[in-house]
Amino acid sequence: MQIRLFPALALLALAGCRSSQTYSPGAETSSIPASSRIPVLYPETRKADQVDDYFGTPVPDPYRWLEDPDSPETKAWVTAQNKVSFGYLEQIPFRAKIRERLTTIWNYERFGVPQEEGGQLYYSKNDGLQNQAVLYTQQEGQQGQPEVLLDPNKFSADGTTALAGTYFSNDHRYMAYATSGGGSDWQQYKVMDLKSRLPLSDELNWVKVSGAAWYKDGFFYSRYDAPKSGQNKLAGKNEFHKVYYHKLGTPQTKDQLVYEDPKMPLGFRMAGTTEDERFLVLYLTDGKADGNRLSVRDLTDPKQADTFTPLISSYEHNNSVIGNIGGQLLVLTDYKAPRFRVVLIDPKKPQEANWKEVLPQTEQKLEGVDQVGGYLVASYLKDASSNIKVFTETGEFKHDVALPAIGTAAGFGGKRDSKSVYYAFTSFTYPTTIYKYDLASNTSTVFQAPKVDVKPQDYVTSQVFYASKDGTKIPMFITHKKGVKLNGQNPTYLYAYGGFNVSLTPSFSVARMLWLENGGVLAIPNLRGGGEYGEDWHKAGMTPNKQNVFDDFIAAAEYLKVQGYTNTNRLAIAGGSNGGLLVGATMTQRPDLCGVAFPAVGVMDMLRYQKFTIGWNWAPEYGTSDTYAQFQNLYKFSPLHNLKRAAYPATMITTADHDDRVVPAHSFKFAAALQVANTGPRPQLIRVDVNAGHGAGKSTKLQIEEWADIWSFAYFNMGVTPYKK
Repeated sequence: MQIRLFPALALLALAGCRSSQTYSPGAETSSIPASSRIPVLYPETRKADQVDDYFGTPVPDPYRWLEDPDSPETKAWVTAQNKVSFGYLEQIPFRAKIRERLTTIWNYERFGVPQEEGGQLYYSKNDGLQNQAVLYTQQEGQQGQPEVLLDPNKFSADGTTALAGTYFSNDHRYMAYATSGGGSDWQQYKVMDLKSRLPLSDELNWVKVSGAAWYKDGFFYSRYDAPKSGQNKLAGKNEFHKVYYHKLGTPQTKDQLVYEDPKMPLGFRMAGTTEDERFLVLYLTDGKADGNRLSVRDLTDPKQADTFTPLISSYEHNNSVIGNIGGQLLVLTDYKAPRFRVVLIDPKKPQEANWKEVLPQTEQKLEGVDQVGGYLVASYLKDASSNIKVFTETGEFKHDVALPAIGTAAGFGGKRDSKSVYYAFTSFTYPTTIYKYDLASNTSTVFQAPKVDVKPQDYVTSQVFYASKDGTKIPMFITHKKGVKLNGQNPTYLYAYGGFNVSLTPSFSVARMLWLENGGVLAIPNLRGGGEYGEDWHKAGMTPNKQNVFDDFIAAAEYLKVQGYTNTNRLAIAGGSNGGLLVGATMTQRPDLCGVAFPAVGVMDMLRYQKFTIGWNWAPEYGTSDTYAQFQNLYKFSPLHNLKRAAYPATMITTADHDDRVVPAHSFKFAAALQVANTGPRPQLIRVDVNAGHGAGKSTKLQIEEWADIWSFAYFNMGVTPYKK
């Protein structure tokens, strides 16, 4: 058991000397292809007289009214904007061809990593164009026809309700599962009897940022109180997270409150149990620091029935329990180890002086550890690619796990008596393949390999290191067709994230294959703020150092142009969530940097983000406008507040009406302001998905439609015609 609580927007991707080569935008043509010019008449957006005072600084917020997603005026504005955006997209002559090709290559079997429970395998599979993957089961070690256990495509008529998590009881009898509707972070929990394959009457609501940790005839989980009358459930601030115990067969109103803190409205409270159900582990965040407190309760000790023993009391470090060896706990922590280590802690003697180091910190970042089959399977990152090592439970190195290429391996979960485990391997041109790994013999065999209508052998990926503004070396993956000409004319898609300790490692995307097969270049830099090199790398991109992230991204774009991959007009920058902030900040600081921009579900109003849903949880990453120094920092890069009269790149903002993580008001306000600020001829559109959220669980149909519009918009505004014979 391991619960990672590193705060991320994703709860489904550097100030001066630059490269010795210099780049001058004036060296390129600044003209926009005539073929990409379509007249755009934006809807008029009402301006209000709202002005806020931040420590003596007046800050206008004329589009505050767009923060109310339920108002008739906001809904009418969204309808009008979508009419303009889709009217523009419909005039792109090759849009239908792109959608057709995406539908073709998307139509292949995709498998999730199997989980073995009581001799049965449970795994997800999408036949190709199903809106949601289906949960299957089959007997371990047999090649018989798998049986459907749960089909999320039947949850809703339009395929927008997703299976958000599965949690098996330790006796293999029951499965708790979470569903989410329309992309919302709110989840509903239900339970299935795995013997009868029938659902129980249990139904839990208002669950968010949780799991189901089984104990005896029930499980621990976390939730909020139901929204108060008049409170918008998709935008209202979420406060007073609580841990409950639910006993099977009882209504939610009878659930036992396990932990709350009525004096601390912000922060998450989550619980986990060890495989033997001896320990209940409590994880606490405070919404201020970047880590979590760690406490435990010995469920076999009656004296601890209502108490928790603190193991690590500070909120400043990231800590998670991997499992236990008898009465002692294996803990993954970055305390005194910014690249993480594993220590053994005795709850009866939890003082640091009594800790035993099992896996010391190394030069490589330790991403995660699984306790399985009597071993510790450790996942390290070497320059943003997976390096898997196997140790004994006492920390003795046994061997490396041979991977098929440089890429990303994930999975390796199992029980302490497991003989084998499963994992997924992927890279930019290596379709996600599922392997079965034998722990004793250290051998991997293919369990399921997809058949995709692309030719991975036609492409090559390289990793380069370029200098950011302050001289820091930043790694970047670059993928393209073999033999690409460095003539500065290649359409290039530059995607990044740069925050929340998130590591952008190589992964296969069928949508991006369409870009590659049309001669496009895919570039993914590992910006500061991410987790690729540990907590020091992360902190170098946190408040007050957030500008480093934007500098890293800008330097990546300049590198691609200097090296001859592309030019300004044929460069698109993209990112989602925190990456949407990245794109928004970059295009406001450097409107001349690229020809196309895709800020997706971005945090655009840095002065008010903490006032919605769980936005307060991002305060350690960004800081908030509630303090003077942090306000000053945020005000310098907040995309909404740094728009000026300028010629901006062709921009398509994407968001969704059910996004209750980064509420769509961020994108609405930014789009309204951008359309007024832009002085150039390029279009400034906003595309709003209906009945979709931040991204997780989005139906296949909606994904294909969105990617078809993204690539059509990019090609059209670069003056490039795809599939040109």
